[in-house]
Amino acid sequence: MAFTIVACSGLSNTGKLTAQTGAMLLRSSCGAVETCVAATRPTASLEVAVRHADRILVLDGCGDCCGRKKVQALGVEPDLHLVATDCGIAKNGMAEPRFDEIERLSAAVMEAIRS
Repeated sequence: MAFTIVACSGLSNTGKLTAQTGAMLLRSSCGAVETCVAATRPTASLEVAVRHADRILVLDGCGDCCGRKKVQALGVEPDLHLVATDCGIAKNGMAEPRFDEIERLSAAVMEAIRS
């Protein structure tokens, strides 16, 4: 079963990182990720996405866990939850995510999916 990634997609570097990581995994996960949706989507649109998902992985940028909160507010508990800052990525304002950070977070996601 494939995962739907719900990325927090916030404005900080770690929020942008979640969206970019989700997009990369959608292309490179060999079917492990079926779609990536932004938690910032309108509630009705997000609800449709999570209700039709086989499995849900919430990818948050920081400890605020905005993505997980949005999914839980819909009455859905994610199958997996990862936080970029817990993976050693520093939150540093509005900087653009670096490719090595995208690779690091992608590797953490794939490890979690395979476990």
